[in-house]
Amino acid sequence: MVRLYVGYEWLTASIHKLTGGFDATGFLKNAVGKPIADKATGELVYPTFTAFLKHFALPNAKLFNYIIPVGEPLVGLGLILGCLTTAAAFFGLLMNFMFMFAGTLNTNPWLALLGGIVILVGTNAARFGVDYYLMPAMHNWLDKRHKGGRNNKAGGAAKPAHA
Repeated sequence: MVRLYVGYEWLTASIHKLTGGFDATGFLKNAVGKPIADKATGELVYPTFTAFLKHFALPNAKLFNYIIPVGEPLVGLGLILGCLTTAAAFFGLLMNFMFMFAGTLNTNPWLALLGGIVILVGTNAARFGVDYYLMPAMHNWLDKRHKGGRNNKAGGAAKPAHA
């Protein structure tokens, strides 16, 4: 149920970004111009994140204008469908922390907590969704690709002579 709720929140948060146009430039400028600072000393709380925003994110705002509106619904659908559940929860958690480091709190701490729970119980969360079928198929495909197949004597590991 937590997985479905978090997925729904991500999906609904993405709808206006996809339909109404999205530009992260103002958000990034505000995060760089008014970073989170210690009230007593005025020192930046997250100086490396602020530097990342200033020197990478802001000059590449067009990239973020694409990544965020595409990433949010993918996280939402991944969690709702139970497809690549752990990856979807990870990237949702990553976005939550990025928004929080930039000073946006609203629902981000709540979704970060719930996203962490989904990651912790990811194996069980994936039992009720596409991952139930997808993960074994992916493992088999990767095994065949990497080892030449489990039962392939030419591509598999040799059996010891004493066995």
